[in-house]
Amino acid sequence: MDASIQEIKQREAEGKKDYVLLDVREDYERAEFNIGGIHIPLGQLTMSFDKLAPYKDQELVVYCRSGKRSAMAVELLRQSGFSNPRNLTGGMLAWQEG
Repeated sequence: MDASIQEIKQREAEGKKDYVLLDVREDYERAEFNIGGIHIPLGQLTMSFDKLAPYKDQELVVYCRSGKRSAMAVELLRQSGFSNPRNLTGGMLAWQEG
């Protein structure tokens, strides 16, 4: 199930940081704007599952620019046994608008 911008902003406003953010954009994109979290570009994700292993059973909210790369990342994470990866719908484009 995807995570909406509104849901995540609401949880942040309430101080409910009970999830882990994962940014799968490139370095230059992250440098322009980011909302924090772990940074692993999509192309390096499968080689970096060991870094994410401590979060295997936690909610991972994955984001990118528009939501397309993060959707791919969520599928890779699911296939690798991560229990609750969620795509941030609309990515940073929607975040900055809303």
